Amino acid sequence: MPHINIQISGSRDRDLGRRAAEAISQLTADVLGKDPAVMAVTLDYIADEDWLIGGKSLAELSAASYFVEVSITDETNTKAEKANFIRQVHEVMCGLRAEVHEVSYVYLIDARAAAYGFGGRTQEWRHQKAGV
Repeated sequence: MPHINIQISGSRDRDLGRRAAEAISQLTADVLGKDPAVMAVTLDYIADEDWLIGGKSLAELSAASYFVEVSITDETNTKAEKANFIRQVHEVMCGLRAEVHEVSYVYLIDARAAAYGFGGRTQEWRHQKAGV
């Protein structure tokens, strides 16, 4: 499952959003081993004037930024996998945008299996039904 939320600085750009969503989803599958069939992605665009780093707007800094948040079930990925994912997301986003500020974040949310799910079922329920 995960839910992926991507915030991108600047005006709405459907092409950029689609490319970011596809790339992040692919990394989520390849690096974190998540099933693409149950991934949900949301995109938000934040005006450069409304995105501040160190008290200055991205407009003032002549920079771009992003925030990628991915909810995953706790204890399903190693620290090394998470570190690799964060590194690769940054590389992808820098490839999609010019002047990406270093202060751009990736947040992997390790949600407890009993408190996270979709379709009215928790991940804990799915794990128990799988007989693992």
